[in-house]
Amino acid sequence: MTGLAENYRYEKIIEEGASDFVEKPVRIQEILVRLKRVLRERAITIELKRSYGKLRRILWETVEALASALEKRDPYTAGHQKRVAKLGCALAEELGFSEKQIEGIQVAGNLHDIGKLSIPTDILNKPGQLSTNEFNLIKEHSQVGYEILVDIEFDQPISQIILQHHERMNGSGYPRGLSGEDIIAEARVLAVADVVESMVSHRPYRPALGLDRALAEISQNRGSHFDPTVADTCLKLCASGRFVFE
Repeated sequence: MTGLAENYRYEKIIEEGASDFVEKPVRIQEILVRLKRVLRERAITIELKRSYGKLRRILWETVEALASALEKRDPYTAGHQKRVAKLGCALAEELGFSEKQIEGIQVAGNLHDIGKLSIPTDILNKPGQLSTNEFNLIKEHSQVGYEILVDIEFDQPISQIILQHHERMNGSGYPRGLSGEDIIAEARVLAVADVVESMVSHRPYRPALGLDRALAEISQNRGSHFDPTVADTCLKLCASGRFVFE
C-alpha cells in the first residue's frame, strides 16, 4: 500500500518486486480483488512448474530408454554413453560452462551413439578389423543420430552436439569436416570425452588400452584434433585423480 504521488511510475514499483499495489485511502474490496488475482497467478505458476517437472522426467525416461535400446544391440559399448556423459559433464564444470550447457552435454553424452541403431549388429560386434565400407557405415551414425533427434525440442542443441562429436579442430573429422570454432563448444568437449572413454574400454576388435595411453592420445592431438583448452583440462582432471571411471 502506498500514498506515493500519482506520477510515481507503476512500472518502477513492479520492477522493485511488488506483485501489485493500492493507493491510500485503502479500499478493502479492492485489496480482496487484487489479492485473489495474485493468488490465482501464483497457482498458475505452481502448476506450470509441476508440468515442466513432469515433462523433464518424461524426457529423461525417453533418453534412458533410447540409450538402453542401443546397448542391448551393442553389448560391448554397454555403459559407454553414460561414462562419456559423466566425463563430459566433469570437463564442462571445470571449464566453467553454464548449467544449461552442462545439462546439454549430459543428454547428448547419453545419446551420442544413438545413430548406431541403424547399423547391423554383426558390424557393431565384429571382432576383427572393419573393412572400408563397414567403417564408412559406422561413420554415418552421427548423421543418423542427428536425424533421429533433430525434431525433438530440447532446451539445448542436442542434435547438433551429436552431429558434431566426431568433428576435429583441423577439419579432418566427420560428417561435415567442420573445424575450429565452427564446432560448437559442447561437441568439442564430448569429442575428448568420447575418445578417452573408448580407449580405456574393451572393444570387440581390441582389449582396453588404459588411461595412460588414452591421455597420451589426447596430448598428442591437442590442437589438431581436439580443442587445446578442453584437452588440457582433461589431462589435468584425470592426472589429479579427481575423476575416475567407474
